[in-house]
Amino acid sequence: MFNFITHDIHDPYFNLASEEYLLKVKGGYYFYLWINSPSVIVGVNQNTLQEVNLGYTERNGIKVVRRLTGGGTVYHDLNNVCYTVIAPYEDGVDNYKKFTAPVIEYLNSLGVKAEFSGRNDITVDGKKISGNAQTVYDGRIMHHGTLLFNTDMNILGDALKENKLKMQSKGIKSVRARVTNIYDCLPVKMPVSEFYKGLCEKFKSSCTPYTFDQNDIDNINKLVKEKYSDYAWNVGRSPKGQSRFDARFDFGTMTLTFDVVSGLIQNAEIFGDFFTVKSIKPLCEGLNGIKFTFESVYKALSNVHEYIRGADAKTITEKIFS
Repeated sequence: MFNFITHDIHDPYFNLASEEYLLKVKGGYYFYLWINSPSVIVGVNQNTLQEVNLGYTERNGIKVVRRLTGGGTVYHDLNNVCYTVIAPYEDGVDNYKKFTAPVIEYLNSLGVKAEFSGRNDITVDGKKISGNAQTVYDGRIMHHGTLLFNTDMNILGDALKENKLKMQSKGIKSVRARVTNIYDCLPVKMPVSEFYKGLCEKFKSSCTPYTFDQNDIDNINKLVKEKYSDYAWNVGRSPKGQSRFDARFDFGTMTLTFDVVSGLIQNAEIFGDFFTVKSIKPLCEGLNGIKFTFESVYKALSNVHEYIRGADAKTITEKIFS
């Protein structure tokens, strides 16, 4: 028998941790509906630094979280509905078609001409409205998917847009598909709350309602603290990648190259036609071992003017993360 779970917690750390808890700790079978606040969700095998415009997400308070499943990077917000199915694993079955079927049936009932497409997508007229991914653990499969209801496409594009860093990545890159919102495909418009309620009813009809108890919440929050809110999991797990940044400033041209190893800058080198006050070797060494975040890079470059005549840490860091 399947249990049905939903709640009004929009923290992406909590929601991604709750999936792992249900799959690996709790046991049982579930249909689970949830909505995240603005966040970028990265596939388990991806290079976060390549996939996400970290300067944009950091400036705008958008959390970046790595999930348990493969596939590409996606953007979530309060107008994006997420669903999770945890069920017995059946070998030889097309599980993507199996678990997207009730969602497609619900969309069709609203007049949305949705269909399964490719390896793992739901599309309308060739445009993607839902991406799905799966993982198997101890005889059970976890399938989850996004439903772009009325997501802000401008923010989606900015958050997933490559920045000025040129990277040779060993991670798995996302394939950017044409996407559209379900709202735009509805013959009769409705708010996301009504869409969500209808999907709840669809799942609840064959399930037993279940509410997280305090023990569940404590265990999930433990996973949040130890894993899903941790830089080492979300960014640091990214494979080593050679990064290169080039820009022109008032003080001259500047090239910064570095590796990212376990989420930390290594082998940093600075080149350019700028004029130096003294050897820049200590400046490069100061970048090694720090996280690739605006605050960390800005702090490491805070005394750049002591090495490069006319240089300003804020201007350089803003350009890197622009």
